[in-house]
Amino acid sequence: QVQVVESGGGSVQSGGSLRLSCAASGSSVVSYGMNWYRQAPGKEREVVATIMHDDRTHYVESVEGRFTISSDNAKNTVYLQMNNLEPADPAVYYCRNDLTTWGKGTPVTVSS
Repeated sequence: QVQVVESGGGSVQSGGSLRLSCAASGSSVVSYGMNWYRQAPGKEREVVATIMHDDRTHYVESVEGRFTISSDNAKNTVYLQMNNLEPADPAVYYCRNDLTTWGKGTPVTVSS
């Protein structure tokens, strides 16, 4: 299976922005689509954003209008632009599709 490496997490104040990156080691993997997940302490992992092979996107309601998923097939990288971060957003963020393993994730913290 293909490996992914997530990056771009960090600590921001409420209302701030971060851009996460997901780099896949195999060629053309991201062209099949990709999901961004997050897992907060004590909670189950949830899908927050999906980009499909035809570039259609879908978001969980809690991030709709604040997060944007995009992909660069030439770089085999998927991005998650997160704006107006809220206290409910802190978690470890992961990317994955059916062809990849789970990466180590990238942590996001939001201070009020």
